[in-house]
Amino acid sequence: MLSTAQQIKEEAYRLGFEHVGFSKADFLEDEAPRLEQWLTNNYHGKMAYMENWFDKRLDPRLLVDDAKTVISLLLNYYPSQEQNKEAPQISKYAYGRDYHHVIKEKLKELLFFIKENIGDVNGRAFVDSAPVLDRAWAKKSGLGWIGKNGNLINPKSGSFYFIAELIVDLELPTDAPIRDYCGTCTRCIDACPTQAIISPKVVDGSKCISYFTIELKEQIPASYKGKFDNWAFGCDTCQDVCPWNRFSKPTKEKDFIPNDERLSWARSEWEEITEDVFKKVFKDSPISRAGFEKIKDNLKLL
Repeated sequence: MLSTAQQIKEEAYRLGFEHVGFSKADFLEDEAPRLEQWLTNNYHGKMAYMENWFDKRLDPRLLVDDAKTVISLLLNYYPSQEQNKEAPQISKYAYGRDYHHVIKEKLKELLFFIKENIGDVNGRAFVDSAPVLDRAWAKKSGLGWIGKNGNLINPKSGSFYFIAELIVDLELPTDAPIRDYCGTCTRCIDACPTQAIISPKVVDGSKCISYFTIELKEQIPASYKGKFDNWAFGCDTCQDVCPWNRFSKPTKEKDFIPNDERLSWARSEWEEITEDVFKKVFKDSPISRAGFEKIKDNLKLL
């Protein structure tokens, strides 16, 4: 007979999540000063929303009444094939269908399973769309450590993962955090095209290529022209150079299987794309969130 915790993990694995961990839903004491300092230094740039809900980002009990456990889950998006290297590059997480929809559906199924098989459990699903410090919770749940590039790294399979959470009012045995295995390696810091990793585990978001090509709604400063290493949407440089990603294996999630049409495009096809073609090709992609005009502006900076 499986324990309650094991039943939940087995169902999560069945749904396609590769790693699952539990942590106690309480105040993230260690993260509070780090977040405050990060905001004070204006490392969030024009992402004003990061200044909102400070308390909720640190305490899940303010998001879910009587929260007891944070269930952290990782879903692999590492692709089986690479993009045409001569073309403007897009981050690997955007090769397939928009992850928000894919993961939210899985989390709803998992929460339904818990209610049906374990009891009257209340909870909420979170996928990069609410004030939740997902990497901190994943670290606390034993799913990996925070690397010098600020990403969660799993020792068995690297960092090309989406992180999601179920915050529930069900008490579950917690998983222990693991140690940091970055050692003396500084490959991610050395490789960052815009020197956005200003010290180990501290990323100045306002200098990050992903910030410029996705989050920044205004014109990218002209001083950055030619400094993006051909990245038109997001950036994977700090992950691509990480030695731990030699353990990455292609995702089995069908919705993340790369769209061959997008990956095979030449530079000229990107530069000549019309708005109608953009909407058709990227209608189900994270790239659609940036919008046609933003992508065209990004291409001018490469």
